[in-house]
Amino acid sequence: MKNRKNHRRSPKTVAATFALLPFYLFVLIFVLGPLIYMLALSFMTRDGWDAIGTFTLDNYVRIFDPVYIHTVIESLKLACISTALVILIGYPFGLCCAFLPGKWPSFFRWGQMLPYFVNSLLRLVGWIIILRANGLLDMLLMKLGITEEPLRLLYTYPAVIIGMVYVLLPLMFLSVQQVALQLDHTLIEASRDLGAGPVRTFFSVILPLTLPGLKTGILLSFIPSMGLFFIAAILGGNKVVLLGSLIEEQLLRAHNLPFAAALSVFMMLLTGLVSFLLLEHKRKGLK
Repeated sequence: MKNRKNHRRSPKTVAATFALLPFYLFVLIFVLGPLIYMLALSFMTRDGWDAIGTFTLDNYVRIFDPVYIHTVIESLKLACISTALVILIGYPFGLCCAFLPGKWPSFFRWGQMLPYFVNSLLRLVGWIIILRANGLLDMLLMKLGITEEPLRLLYTYPAVIIGMVYVLLPLMFLSVQQVALQLDHTLIEASRDLGAGPVRTFFSVILPLTLPGLKTGILLSFIPSMGLFFIAAILGGNKVVLLGSLIEEQLLRAHNLPFAAALSVFMMLLTGLVSFLLLEHKRKGLK
């Protein structure tokens, strides 16, 4: 009898379970449901504008055609370049801001968050004004005597990279700063007292302790960069085709739903692999 009583759920546990039931239903209907449907759709056959339930692997085989695999490689290349630039700019910036005295860290944190209160498309329009011929950047460079004629930066590959870095940089900054604010500064002082210089202190103390924030920033930067096709469309003028752009084309223009679903699953697998490698490395580092 005692065992049965011990195994009975308390009223609080039952109430908590029922309280979480709407959340479980939401995840099942609006998260898992669409993912399962997309996975099933990727194995279907196209029939005009619709898809029929005939099982096929042709959608996944088609991804490795030279035209489409080139788009995948270019998407990975752009994601790696933009993520690397985000690391080079965002990591030291977040680290330095965390070491500032008083309320300066909060000031810079809110400064990085403010752009998110404005729609991303509207913010990119501002970059069109800056990068276009005879725009703000051209006027500044010509006044400084650096250039003699307008540059053609808009609708180019560098313009897309600038847009990617601009959108993703706050994610890296906030991730690094949040971890750096929790650093035990006595460890840094102890390293300096033991004779370590600034460079050795950074690589032996600061970098290992802020590595979780750096990895989180990489995840938050790399994963979205694979699908930010609207940046390529606005700043690249559709000259730079990403994996997300290819999915949009298959959905809206070609009306090939099974192939678009297969591309989406393939992109999820790529980003999931990167996430797994980073998280696995983090788990081994903690051991």
